[in-house]
Formats: sequence, structure tokens, C-alpha cells
Amino acid sequence: MPARAVARHVTGATKNLGDRSTKIWSTRSGFYAVEVPVPWLFLAGAIASEVAATIALKLSNGFSRLIPSIVVVIGYVVAFGMLSQALTRGMEIGVAYGVWAAAGVALVAIIGAAFLGESMTMVQAGGIVLVIAGVLALELGAAH
Repeated sequence: MPARAVARHVTGATKNLGDRSTKIWSTRSGFYAVEVPVPWLFLAGAIASEVAATIALKLSNGFSRLIPSIVVVIGYVVAFGMLSQALTRGMEIGVAYGVWAAAGVALVAIIGAAFLGESMTMVQAGGIVLVIAGVLALELGAAH
């Protein structure tokens, strides 16, 4: 079976997969198929890049260390590029920015507490839960 036919079969897509759109990316894992809209994949990449850049910012020691400083610049450029691709493919800006910001804040705080020796109080953990709940409400509201 040709690659395009396989991709069409797996994703259910009927047009050229190279089109800039919100087509579904799908993979089969075990006995179930996982389908993720392409804008969400770009948003996940944007979040990962932004978190890596923010952690590198802490490690750059005020841009006095070369490698972490390079990671900061590249990470933020990639993050904004991927965020723009999620928006280009139809994701609403309120949802995209809300999820991006909340996930970034939560992940950076957790990584800081787990690996960088920063504190995490119960109040801060509760705040992270509330931020995530707010973004979830934003996403659920956008679905209607």
C-alpha cells in the first residue's frame, strides 16, 4: 500500500497530508488509536520549547554562560514559531495562549522544585491546580 494511502487510512484524511490544516495525526498503540489534532501537536512543541528556554534562562546565570544562553534564544524562537503554527491551523488564540501559559507556569514550577532546589508550598501547588482548572474551563467553554 502506498505511503499516502496508509496515511489516509490511519488518519482518515481525504486530502493531501501536506496541506496546512487541522488534520488529525494518528498513531496506533496497542489496541486503540490515538488521534491528536495537528494544532495541539504544535502547541505541545511550543510549550516544551518555552519550558526548556525558561529553565535554560535560570541556568544561564544572567546570560553569562554560553550554552544555556544559546538554548534560551533558540527555545523562545522555536516556541513562538510553533505557537504561530498552532494559530495558523485554526486554534483560537485565547485557548492557545491560556494552555501555553498555564502549562508553562506549572511545568517550570514543578521542574524548579524537583530539580533546581526551589521551594513548593501547598499554597503554590494549589495555585497550579487552579491555573490548570481555569485553562480547562477556558477550553471547555471554547468547545461550545
